[in-house]
Amino acid sequence: MMSNRSADILFQLIKSLEKAEKRHFKLYIKRSSAREDLKVIRLFDAIDKGKDYDETNILKKLDGIEKPQFANLKAHLYKELLASLRLLKSANSIDLQLHEQLDYASILYNKGLYLQSLKILDRVKDLARQYHQDSFLIQVISLQKKIETLHITRSGDGAADKITAEADDVNKQRNEITALSNLALQLYQWYVKHGHARNTNDEKGVRLFFKQNMLIGANRVTGFYQRLYLYQSYCWYAFIRQDFLMYYRYSKKWVDLFKNEPLMITVETGHYIKGMHNLLTANFDLRNFKQFDKYLARFERFTFSKPASQHDNFRMQAFVYLTSAKVNQHLMKGSFSEGIKLVPAVEKGLEEFQMYIDRHRVLVIQYKTALLYFGNGNYEESIDHLQKIINGPVDMRIDLQCYARLLHLMAHFELGNDAIIESLIKSVFRFMSRMENLTVVEEEVFKFLKNNVYE
Repeated sequence: MMSNRSADILFQLIKSLEKAEKRHFKLYIKRSSAREDLKVIRLFDAIDKGKDYDETNILKKLDGIEKPQFANLKAHLYKELLASLRLLKSANSIDLQLHEQLDYASILYNKGLYLQSLKILDRVKDLARQYHQDSFLIQVISLQKKIETLHITRSGDGAADKITAEADDVNKQRNEITALSNLALQLYQWYVKHGHARNTNDEKGVRLFFKQNMLIGANRVTGFYQRLYLYQSYCWYAFIRQDFLMYYRYSKKWVDLFKNEPLMITVETGHYIKGMHNLLTANFDLRNFKQFDKYLARFERFTFSKPASQHDNFRMQAFVYLTSAKVNQHLMKGSFSEGIKLVPAVEKGLEEFQMYIDRHRVLVIQYKTALLYFGNGNYEESIDHLQKIINGPVDMRIDLQCYARLLHLMAHFELGNDAIIESLIKSVFRFMSRMENLTVVEEEVFKFLKNNVYE
């Protein structure tokens, strides 16, 4: 992993740039011949060529720049990099396009050309509706109200009524989206921290929270984002409770939403990738072999598409979830030796995307890799991967922390490491009891181990 010194935000941004983005930045910045900008290029090159962020080393390469100036120069470079990327990426982002048009409308209004501003706002409104971007509609309607209130625009007698009705409709939709997205987020965060419901109290608590926070009349919503967050909420709710049939049903609704509106795949690529991941996981949980293989082939084809390969973020997500699905396929079919062949590519990908992948995803991949080794009888390799989880902080996926310790114990049992088995059984049993993660199955495993160790 990267050292702490490499946590510098400017270093991270520069290291995330592709060749085309670096080339575009150089062209962008060189349009100005100001001495400050030439210093910016020197700083960019010094950071870009370094494998790590070493401020002392960088300052040595920048003649004429004193340490007090350095912070300001870094801030200037960071700002210019973002401006360059915005210019380069605007054609590929509906958000950036809408922001740009709104900026133009505001500039024209401030110049007193409010009729021209209104024409642009009408175009922005149409584009925002096409892509379900209600948050931009709020800004458009707000500026339209301002213009119609302060100026005589001759928009017609019905203009005020039309804008008022649009404002009410957008406000209603935004309230629905806010309520449903809040619920989806809260449920997902519960899962990331705790994993699946571990006992009756967890089950009751999640049911009550879901019931109290679900939007009244939610099943009648029609907007794209309302349905997206509604299906996500049901997905997390079902997955936490391990109701895998419900989980499958709503993950399919999630993916079908994009199937019916393919235009939205380019706008919400991340949500589509996550939906496919959940649909694959649901089929894995149900051991639906044929459907799993079908969706895996579909997802793998998608990872080579333009939307999936357009940004580092989507490439990383596609790698993580495709990796997870391929490992699951081998776990489901018991083809452990074939699955182990994936490990070098998985480790290479983790290294490539280490700056972007969250620790939760790394934990899951490490655990699944350990399962492959365990299933193939490579117990020592399984232990190596499990120790990465066990030795890390216990602040998320408590269920995974427990399963890792239990599998670690079983690997030592298979290796016949009798000298440490007794203490490991006590340690793992205490940990799982403290985390309230002991189910009937786990209790039977401990009973089996104790009977075979103490006999």
